[in-house]
Amino acid sequence: MFCACLLLTSLTFTLTGLSQDIDKSPVRVVFYNVDNLFDTNNDSLTDDEEFVQGGPRGWNFDKYWDKVYSLSKVIIAAGEWLPPDIIGLCEVENRGVVEDLIYKTNLSKYNYRLIHKDSPDSRGIDVCLIYRDDTIEVLDYDYSVPYLWKKENYRSREVLHAVLNISGDTLHLFVNHWPSRRGGVLATQGRRTEVSDFISYKVDSLTSVSGVDTNILIMGDFNSSPDDATITNLVNGAGEMTLVNLAESWPVGKGSYKYQGKWEYIDQIIISESLLYGHNGIKTSIDKSGVFNSGFLMVKDNNYTGERPLSTWWGYSYEGGYSDHLPVIVEIQSVIH
Repeated sequence: MFCACLLLTSLTFTLTGLSQDIDKSPVRVVFYNVDNLFDTNNDSLTDDEEFVQGGPRGWNFDKYWDKVYSLSKVIIAAGEWLPPDIIGLCEVENRGVVEDLIYKTNLSKYNYRLIHKDSPDSRGIDVCLIYRDDTIEVLDYDYSVPYLWKKENYRSREVLHAVLNISGDTLHLFVNHWPSRRGGVLATQGRRTEVSDFISYKVDSLTSVSGVDTNILIMGDFNSSPDDATITNLVNGAGEMTLVNLAESWPVGKGSYKYQGKWEYIDQIIISESLLYGHNGIKTSIDKSGVFNSGFLMVKDNNYTGERPLSTWWGYSYEGGYSDHLPVIVEIQSVIH
């Protein structure tokens, strides 16, 4: 059940000219894995000892605030003319670090509000949503995990499902951070399959109530490539709903994350066909999606060829950058019928 109250609180793609039947005020949606946005306090309920003062990371108050301000710079830049309307984040430690980001930086000028819940993840990292309440209305939301995870007491990030009013139409938004590949891809594949099946079930349930023209957007760090079985099963396994993975059409040889010299699109955006073709009041297209890959986010890759994201750490060495992931973006337009 949805909770009854709300918590108030250079691109790799080219944006082409808009057709005449589309309103020219797009809503920009961003997903960003912010790479361990931890405060310096020790939370006795989670495994956050790496990031306390005097811990093995050398984390401290000044480095924390440098990261907060750096992330605000990325978010503002990702909006181009104005900061994005909707931003899904993962790897945030708690509500407080997100409040610092949106209320104590230049983002404070843009009427951002926050949806957040502490997850059962053992490290204490969460997914959350920030949105501009002058352009977006949140109708409802909930956090949930597959039933099997509860039964087995498996502790990982929950899936956030938010119902939004965008330009007078409803969008069902799912924000994800699937179980990591630590311990090996095959060893952890089962858990990602479980959450993939879980989201397919939720999408199919929405379709049975609201029909195949329901506007759905599924985004996040899936720790899987677009051609991985966990992703293809999600795209193809949502019953009567037709889903489209926008990342499948993004440039070959690029990515949102670089692992051992190889770029991957593990951060992806998946949408319903109705959102792609504007069957209701809003739409998007493949050429209005992609990875935000501005030059200031990159650094020379000394171990492999080309560049890599300038992250906060390189191993345990402090780099003072942004994240080991790049943000992914999609723009949504209003359709005038």
